[in-house]
Amino acid sequence: MKIFVTGGAGFIGSHLVDALVKEGHEVHIIDNFISGKKDYINPLAILHEVDIRSTAAKKLIIEEQPSILYHLAAQADVSLSIENPTYDSDVNINGTINLLEACKEAKVHKIIFSSTSAVYGNVNKPIIEEADLTNPSSYYGLSKCSAEKYIQLYQELYGLSYSILRYGNVYGPRQTPKGEGGVIAVFLDKLKTNTPFNIHGDGEQSRDFIYVKDVVSANMAAAKTSDSGIVNISTGRNTSINELITTFKSLHSETIKTNHTVARVGDIKHSCLKNEQANLQLNWNPQFNIFSGLKETYDYTIAKVD
Repeated sequence: MKIFVTGGAGFIGSHLVDALVKEGHEVHIIDNFISGKKDYINPLAILHEVDIRSTAAKKLIIEEQPSILYHLAAQADVSLSIENPTYDSDVNINGTINLLEACKEAKVHKIIFSSTSAVYGNVNKPIIEEADLTNPSSYYGLSKCSAEKYIQLYQELYGLSYSILRYGNVYGPRQTPKGEGGVIAVFLDKLKTNTPFNIHGDGEQSRDFIYVKDVVSANMAAAKTSDSGIVNISTGRNTSINELITTFKSLHSETIKTNHTVARVGDIKHSCLKNEQANLQLNWNPQFNIFSGLKETYDYTIAKVD
């Protein structure tokens, strides 16, 4: 099957490309390398170094006519979205529209969109479901929420099938120490350089951390159904920053120092996602808990030569 992956040189996208290539698909990568890395490119994939907002990207999809388009390319830095909302919306909204127009003309069977728990904002309940109202507290969350609405409308107007996958905070090998959910990568970078961890606020803020291999398996499962829908991709369990540090201390032999700083503007206090719909719609369940995922990520990071 011919499959396109936008952001295929990035953290999640490169892992997805590896899995798709392993299954024997013809995989095309669209990436402009603003955040992606050429070191992560699978040698059996076909690389197109173009921007998702460009005419070149649109023409490429129309000419190649893939069966499935995975859309992972994004501006994913919450802080940057606050500083530069125009750029954030250009990439995440206009870039998505450009791809949707291409999918419509190329008669792509399905688009699988990487979304985020940031679309919910600060929901005052212990666990968030797909039916809960979206009320983003950052421009990043708002732009991803807007992209979701465009995808849904393209399905209603043109019959373009979709899966919208709202990720918890993804972590794992190849993650850079910035962007959404990057706290684990930041902490691991601090461990390698033996510098203190900076904890924003009291450290009791919590997230639903999901390992990248589980995210990849969810994406693969979404391609196996023609149904459209929105599902949370998560563990269904939240972990605080303080709990993360405790786990790191159990993995790392040396002393870990911490500094407390002020809480960040736009940050969500707690986020935990119910994942039952992913099981019902995609027949998917996560296979990694926070310790097993962190251990794999820790071992990869410590062994990696910079």
